[in-house]
Amino acid sequence: MAAGRLVGAARTWAGCRARELPDPAAPSRLLVRDYAKKPVIKGGKGSKAGAGSDGLKDPEVCTDPVRLTTHAMGVNIYKEGQDVALKPDAEYPEWLFQMNVGPPKKLEELDPETREYWRLLRKHNIWRHNRLSKNRKF
Repeated sequence: MAAGRLVGAARTWAGCRARELPDPAAPSRLLVRDYAKKPVIKGGKGSKAGAGSDGLKDPEVCTDPVRLTTHAMGVNIYKEGQDVALKPDAEYPEWLFQMNVGPPKKLEELDPETREYWRLLRKHNIWRHNRLSKNRKF
């Protein structure tokens, strides 16, 4: 009985045309591959319609000396709004005025007893190792 069911199932599967693979040699069948369409970008390269209207523009440069000394120019991250006004020095923390804003110190200028010295020394050693290993064959 079980064997009869198995043979019957095999017959129905064999008669099923949906599972057959298409024959490329058959003249009546045409194989078509549907690839994803490339997205169309309006105003992109080569188009003349939106060439200059939607492009990125440079920010306006402020030349007013009073505004430059009273406001932090370019700090506002929003499209609209005012620039941030600077507060008196007493309202800012002390460490802000002790920061080194000039060029970085060289290894010879640092004290060997500080953490900065050892971090910079490690960085120099890594740079040296990278330069040497760049020329290796393997």
